Amino acid sequence: MDNLEEVPPGLVHGLKHHTWELKATVAVFLTIALFNNIELLVLICWTFRQPRGLYFWSLLLSVIGIIPYVIGAILHYYNVGPLALGITVMYFGFVALVPMQSFVLYSRLYLVFYNERFLRILLHVLIAVTVVLVIPTTVTTFGSAFIRTPAWNYAYNVIERLQVTGFCAQELFLSGLYIWSTVGLLHLSPEGKNRVKRIIYELLAISCAVMVLDIALIVIEYMNLYYLQVCLKVMVYSIKLKLEFAVLGRLVAVTKSRRIKQKMRVERLEFIGPNVDMSQWTAGTVTEGVGMGTDEPQASASVKEIDDAGPMGEGARDELDKERSSTVRN
Repeated sequence: MDNLEEVPPGLVHGLKHHTWELKATVAVFLTIALFNNIELLVLICWTFRQPRGLYFWSLLLSVIGIIPYVIGAILHYYNVGPLALGITVMYFGFVALVPMQSFVLYSRLYLVFYNERFLRILLHVLIAVTVVLVIPTTVTTFGSAFIRTPAWNYAYNVIERLQVTGFCAQELFLSGLYIWSTVGLLHLSPEGKNRVKRIIYELLAISCAVMVLDIALIVIEYMNLYYLQVCLKVMVYSIKLKLEFAVLGRLVAVTKSRRIKQKMRVERLEFIGPNVDMSQWTAGTVTEGVGMGTDEPQASASVKEIDDAGPMGEGARDELDKERSSTVRN
């Protein structure tokens, strides 16, 4: 095990004493994160019509946090500016980027998980965990960077591992809860089975990819590769935010399809008209006119029977609508 009382590699001197291959690798991570940030900002402006809601603001703050994180990492690891400036700017980006990712995952849970009491308690837990993890990490980071005593170094190395593990475990739990709720919900979807299976597989693949990225960060942290973990983290979180838009797109597609079907059903029922006495409908036929005072041909099935048939009764419903339309025109 590495000596936890030593200053983490890269925390004080950056990449000054490392090879150019490592410097190039870190530069690639930061560049990818910055390009992803630009794309994400464009997607946010293009996707959201109104700036409101927890999902929008947590997503926006998380995306904006990439910018100071990358700038601070460049100042710190490449010794462009003072140590205090680089760490401070980078840490502002960390606070906006990492904790907000959990709130992004939480804010879309209400689309697939309907226990409001549990969601309210979960929100309070997320806030408490964020405070508990961020404040000690902030104190020990600056203490280890500037005081550099064995006690401060030990505290930072322990708390940094707990912080990385805590946030990753929190995100793994939220992703797992989302997967479980989505699978259960989509099994009840009125769309065809092939479409349901395809969406389930897509959502599972995206969520599993996010989990793999979280686990990779934990492994690198416990390997004591501080400089690599910190720079890889910003790239990983930028990728996770892009995957978030993929999840959002699939949820919107499912929700839109379900709403269209529901709207079509309401429009068909409204065709009957407000003046219809439902006692006129017998077990299987229509015996009187539909509020018109005239006789009309008998229908082959009742509305209730077609509704009970579910999606398989759509054809029968169409035939019933055609018969009514023909009668009204006559």
